[in-house]
Amino acid sequence: MTLPDTPSSDVHPVGAARALQLHDARPFFDKVLAHGVQHGIIDVQRLAAIHTDAPKGIVQIARYFGSEFLRPELEKARDRMVNLISLYLLDTTGGDLTKAAVSLRDNSLLSRSKGGSDMLKRLIAMPESSNFGMAGYDDAQTPLLAVWSLRSHAEYQAELARRSHIGQAIAAAQWLAEQYDLDADELEAAGADAEAVIRTGLLMQALAPQAMAMGEWPHTVAFEKLVNTLRKKKQPVPAALRLPTGLPAALRDAVQAQCQVVLADMPKLLDAAVPLRTLLRPTGVFRARYFLLDDPLAEVDGYHRSLDALEDGNEPPLPASKLWLKTTQGNEDEHSLLTLFVCLAAGAPKKTLLTEKTAASLVRKIRKSGWTPELAAQFIRDNAPGIYQSDYLTLWTGFVQDATKTLTSDMDYQMHDALALLRRECSVVG
Repeated sequence: MTLPDTPSSDVHPVGAARALQLHDARPFFDKVLAHGVQHGIIDVQRLAAIHTDAPKGIVQIARYFGSEFLRPELEKARDRMVNLISLYLLDTTGGDLTKAAVSLRDNSLLSRSKGGSDMLKRLIAMPESSNFGMAGYDDAQTPLLAVWSLRSHAEYQAELARRSHIGQAIAAAQWLAEQYDLDADELEAAGADAEAVIRTGLLMQALAPQAMAMGEWPHTVAFEKLVNTLRKKKQPVPAALRLPTGLPAALRDAVQAQCQVVLADMPKLLDAAVPLRTLLRPTGVFRARYFLLDDPLAEVDGYHRSLDALEDGNEPPLPASKLWLKTTQGNEDEHSLLTLFVCLAAGAPKKTLLTEKTAASLVRKIRKSGWTPELAAQFIRDNAPGIYQSDYLTLWTGFVQDATKTLTSDMDYQMHDALALLRRECSVVG
């Protein structure tokens, strides 16, 4: 931006201020989205799809650069995603807002983010030096070469072993995926971890061995149905897992390395007392260890089946109470709701967002006076929208089971564990 010349004495300062206000500092993606909505290029359905895709992309980016379980990492991932999309739209449209809005309308949000990522990868792959002696080393490898050329042979061997294990895990995941007619493009598009694919393959072989023969990799709704069926049958937990038939010998170690994790997870998965919906929620720790396909059609079908009571002539589910609407202020994501429920259980003022200081005060209050989870459960039953009450109660029950020991512990003197829990599960800002 070129700033205007210093105003002379006969120029009113308000005019200069207005000139400066013309500068729009928003990311290009924000401008495109606003322009597209304003001019009818991006309709309500496309906007809803963008809102659905954005959290998935943020989680993938956070996982790639660090951890999807830390709020600061997710916030940084959001900024990265916005910047990647902005870079791609600017580069491919020359900054034309209308063309960029059309691009955003006709393509998925994740594809625009990946386009920006691919741009940067191509940039990094360009030669950094005109020195022919450096030919073959790209911009990303050159700094690594400088670092590793000063390290010991033992360090080299350790890194070689680590990367070899990663390569074997990727190959094993690809082999397993192929048995279910799942191709590498789908794994790449979903941002799947190789270890998660292996664990899911092992889990499915133990729970539903016929799935491999039918070439069906599980999506979330189908997997939930399968587990509920096995819970009703009181399926026993196997003492050991069998490796898939036909698994190449070179990949056996990579698959075997994930067996203990799967065996450790199965008791909780098959325990009818553990709320399954909470266990499988997208941002949960358990779900992160496995790779399930997203199937929007199946999820919509499940939603409509939950409305069967209406078709039978039963009373329609109650809407949210005024107190619920006033308290949540439209913030009904899992993190905001858990924040509200924790406040209710602790007898603290009802909030859907906590500062670090307020979160610490909340933990101290719980440890001094205790907490009553039933207060939050009753609030849900009395005020939440009827159609979602069961899901919200399941979410809260699962949180209480996992968090009570940490929040009430007398051993966590500095509250490190309790605050880390609240940052991960609730809405806490610095």
